[in-house]
Amino acid sequence: MKVLIIGLGSIGKKHVAALHQVDATIEIFALRSSDKFEEVKGVHSITSKNQIPNDLNFIIISNPTAQHYETIKEFAEKNIPLFIEKPLFHQLEEIDFKTPITYVACNLRFHPCIVWLKKNLNFLEKINEVSVYCGSYLPDWRKNVDYQKIYSANAAMGGGAHLDLIHELDYCFYLFGKPTSSHKLLKHNSSLKINAVDYANYQLDYENFAVNVTLNYFRRDVKRQIELVCKNETYTIDLVNNEIIKMDEIIEKYDTEPLYTYIEQLKYFINCLQHHKKPMNDLEEANEVLKICLS
Repeated sequence: MKVLIIGLGSIGKKHVAALHQVDATIEIFALRSSDKFEEVKGVHSITSKNQIPNDLNFIIISNPTAQHYETIKEFAEKNIPLFIEKPLFHQLEEIDFKTPITYVACNLRFHPCIVWLKKNLNFLEKINEVSVYCGSYLPDWRKNVDYQKIYSANAAMGGGAHLDLIHELDYCFYLFGKPTSSHKLLKHNSSLKINAVDYANYQLDYENFAVNVTLNYFRRDVKRQIELVCKNETYTIDLVNNEIIKMDEIIEKYDTEPLYTYIEQLKYFINCLQHHKKPMNDLEEANEVLKICLS
């Protein structure tokens, strides 16, 4: 199997590490943007599109989000399956080109707590309210790096908490479906002093309940949770500590390695290719989530 990666930054390297664990025989090529680059073990670096192998099995697109549209459009014409790192685009775009098999990589769909919730959602009592929260401290994301200069902090590069943390909107869509309506508030006037959105709040309206989603870059004590207030019980889904809590009792606890969700989603995508199945979260579905995020 041969795979091309376009964009070998921090997330691209995670995909490389996950690929090595999925299948040690996979040949990985990386299209580099200049002649000056850091070699990555197990990756064949190429600097020209003329060097791209003709027998690729799929392409991973993990370059800056602001470059996604042009990259996807260009490589879609080659009719090679595309594995696209979230978010799909940094702004709303018309998909005016024919697409091959696509999957937009929202790896939290493979988090064991989300898997549990998806499996058990229909068995819970009536849901009255859902609260989703994701907050962490952007300066801690990458050690020894000026956080104000990274992609996440810069709107022009496609950064911002609403896009970086689109996982939360994605798994709401995955779990509950498309909301009947949505409302948003985006801000960037926190103590971080960046030009990208550092706080986002969404209200998603469903027929029988509402979902509130809060995202931010400035919380020092990391929190990533889903709270479901049901008729007689409250469930807390803790995505940091990998716990399912019913009222005050931990009913499920998972022990997974850091790359687990990346490995599982690559296994899923490769299995879809091998069995000629349409993957979930294709361009059209991911674009619906993006509309909620940006509209």
